[in-house]
Amino acid sequence: MISFIKSVLIDLQKKGLKLEDLYFILPSKRAGVFLKHHLSTLIDQPIFAPQILSSEEFVEELSGLQNLPNTDLLFRLYESYKALTDEEEQESFESFSKWAQILLQDFNEIDRYLIPQEHIFDYLNAIKELHHWSLEVNQTNLIKNHLKFWKRLKMYYTAFTENLLQSKQGYQGLIYREAVENLESYIENSTHKTHIFLGFNALNTAESQIIQGLLKNDLAEIYWDIDTSLIDDTIHDAGWFTRQHRKQWSYFKTHPFNWVTSHYKEEKNIKAIGIPKLVGQAKYIGQILSELTETKTNFSNIAVVLGEEQLLLPVLNSIPKNITKLNVTMGLPLQFVPLASFFEQLFNVHKNNPKQFYYKDVIGLLSHPSVYPLFETTTTNVSSAIVADIQKNNTVYITVQELKQLANSHKELIALLFQSWNDNPETALKNCSELILKMKANFDSNKQHHSLELEYLYRFNTLFNQLSKLDTTYKYLESIIALQSIYKELLSSETLDFKGEPLEGLQIMGMLESRVLDFETVIISSVNEGILPSGKTNNSFIPFDVKIENNLPTFKEKDAVYTYHFYRLLQRAKNVYILYNTEIDALKGGEKSRFLTQLEVEGIHEIKNSIVSPDVPIVEQKLTEITKTPSVMEQIKVLSGKGYSPSSLTNYIRNPIDFYYEKILGIKEFEDVEENIAANTLGSVIHNSLEDFYKPLEGSILTIEHLKDFKSRTKKMVTKHFEELYNKGGFSQGKNLIIFEIAQRYISNFLNLELESLKQGNEIKILSIEADEAIDIKIEGLDFPIKLKGKVDRIDSFNGITRVIDYKSGKVEQNKVEIVNWEDLTTDYTKYSKSFQILCYAYMMRQQNLIALPIEAGIISFKNLSEGLLKFGKKASSHARTKDQLITNETLDNFEIELKKLITEICNPKLNFTEKELD
Repeated sequence: MISFIKSVLIDLQKKGLKLEDLYFILPSKRAGVFLKHHLSTLIDQPIFAPQILSSEEFVEELSGLQNLPNTDLLFRLYESYKALTDEEEQESFESFSKWAQILLQDFNEIDRYLIPQEHIFDYLNAIKELHHWSLEVNQTNLIKNHLKFWKRLKMYYTAFTENLLQSKQGYQGLIYREAVENLESYIENSTHKTHIFLGFNALNTAESQIIQGLLKNDLAEIYWDIDTSLIDDTIHDAGWFTRQHRKQWSYFKTHPFNWVTSHYKEEKNIKAIGIPKLVGQAKYIGQILSELTETKTNFSNIAVVLGEEQLLLPVLNSIPKNITKLNVTMGLPLQFVPLASFFEQLFNVHKNNPKQFYYKDVIGLLSHPSVYPLFETTTTNVSSAIVADIQKNNTVYITVQELKQLANSHKELIALLFQSWNDNPETALKNCSELILKMKANFDSNKQHHSLELEYLYRFNTLFNQLSKLDTTYKYLESIIALQSIYKELLSSETLDFKGEPLEGLQIMGMLESRVLDFETVIISSVNEGILPSGKTNNSFIPFDVKIENNLPTFKEKDAVYTYHFYRLLQRAKNVYILYNTEIDALKGGEKSRFLTQLEVEGIHEIKNSIVSPDVPIVEQKLTEITKTPSVMEQIKVLSGKGYSPSSLTNYIRNPIDFYYEKILGIKEFEDVEENIAANTLGSVIHNSLEDFYKPLEGSILTIEHLKDFKSRTKKMVTKHFEELYNKGGFSQGKNLIIFEIAQRYISNFLNLELESLKQGNEIKILSIEADEAIDIKIEGLDFPIKLKGKVDRIDSFNGITRVIDYKSGKVEQNKVEIVNWEDLTTDYTKYSKSFQILCYAYMMRQQNLIALPIEAGIISFKNLSEGLLKFGKKASSHARTKDQLITNETLDNFEIELKKLITEICNPKLNFTEKELD
């Protein structure tokens, strides 16, 4: 395969032109590198390199204007806007920037296509006058302001462009217009130059006039790169522009149209592959490259063309390790580097100038990988300590002063992160720059290699310097929100450029970077509707019909541009892999591109279609099994000596692995901040409040006066215990207030239940409240002490019958405290855990001779208070209606057998801790 560039150079040699004297103009800078390379293969002795310029560089030289970045243009336009708009009607820069971006694009298009400014702005104003939606004679202020905007457009344009021309600066369109103005004098002074234009396709009116002017004066030659299949097909979008040029340019009536080739019809291996999601495409590109490495393909002849720029990082991470040389043309957008997410969080935290910070924002910033290392000390990380304190104290909102108190030696860093910016962009920029310097200093002090992170910091430092310069020069940034919008604008346009050998190894590029270049193997990603081509996007103030009348480009022309680039990549390629996303995304369709359908309908090439889904191996769910090693047995002995609680034993019944992690390894569950009061906190508040009420009555008979006193103190008591347990979390509003009221209602309802019972003539004597009990158990075969311990919520005497009572804040039904077979107690957690717990308490009471049997034991469920005490019962069968609710020695002897079996199982070194499958 001879590339397009090389074939042009060979033709120029045949014409007897000295290559070093030529003036090459190409669509992109990148093409110039390849031109030099091909030129070196055609000469047999050293020569001076010819002048090689991109079209934009050439036009800039011709105009004598310097191209300004888009952000600078925005400030300059606002300068003109303020000068022409009455002060009371002026919008803030933040509001202005949202619509000014579109206005700049329209100015750019109008100038590039040399539209008479007077004509189009007057025309637009007249259309808006006709189309305004009110038919009233007296227009409202809204309509007046709307129409005033369109009347002023011409003034804004004139003042803005004159301001730029005076400073010899401009935007792309203005530069093109000025270049056309200067063309005649340029032609007069360039009679010795021969300009070679190659690889162009879509030309704006200014480019077209410049090239035609040079051609007519014999100062240029132009080489198109189009295939006969595309240009001769009257409806093929890929040949849309070249057909127009060939037909409309008078030059081609007397000169040949160079070049129409016929490479497209040559045999090609084209595969269309549907893959779910972006990462799926990236991984599949890696797979294709792995297969190509096995065939010892020359990777300089392979191009990976990315339809979406955010695919770059996943692709770079998917490249096989044996591909050591690669060249990335497109650059990594700064908005995708890790540091961007940190500054986004920082701006979001400060944009509303809060007096205190939401705990999730604080944790997010302190835990961010860019900042976390700055809090390192010799012994600990201060960031982790602050996060731990927030979780421990349940802090939902926290102030800067509180954070400084927790930070110890890192108060300055906390101030940089959280001290109020007072809605002042200057303070924000200063703090951001200082944070970057601190990050750099940390990397400098760390001996590890951090070249990539330092590059990120350098680029962000440059970005903030740009913002500071703009803020100092123009003074239009009056709020953090305005600063953030400009920051995002800059961030989206800035890239982190990669350094590589452009002519060696695998080539990774965007669609526009592929212009003029040819590769044997091409892998194109994201060939979906809405991406390639981009479809009907119309981000403009100029209506569609006005664009048509003035020959301004619409979405149709823009689609034709991408159609050409797509087909041009295929022209000389032998192997083509076209990848598209099969998944429907929220904003972009999952439909494959019309380009693929068009390839199939043409029938020139056989398209091998396939849908690839990731291999999802069937992973056998292996239940975790922990062997009881000597060290594990040692821990079991320690635990046995300290004592098993009923809840720890039921935890073992539920899942032995959870018991192992919690009790043997001592791993505690991560405690997140309780933003809303959790169920266990509610339960603890109820338990603690009732303990404070009833504890002083131990040994006394409960009276109506007692209960009335408790009721009067309920709110105060609940408040006290919420404050103790919920720490700094608030419960005066929202969901927490509802839960606070629920706690009061539960206690109040319980006290009402007790009152009703007393009024019915029942006698209740309080025997014990929240008593910590512990007993020793002797189990045959175990030579170490075993303890059973627990806290019994309440023991009372009801009309002479002793009752062991456990409180539950959740809902419990009567059937949950009934059993049929004793063996079920230690096997089915869901059904019998409540029965197991209350029998444990009764058993401990008996073993200590604290109660006289028979007794009753049961649960009071605060969500099921109407049922009263839910008493434990033993039924003869699952269908039996009658049950024995008195707990006797026989009952507890049967329970003891199951209890000892369970503890023996835990302590048996031959029985592993085996995970249970939970529903």
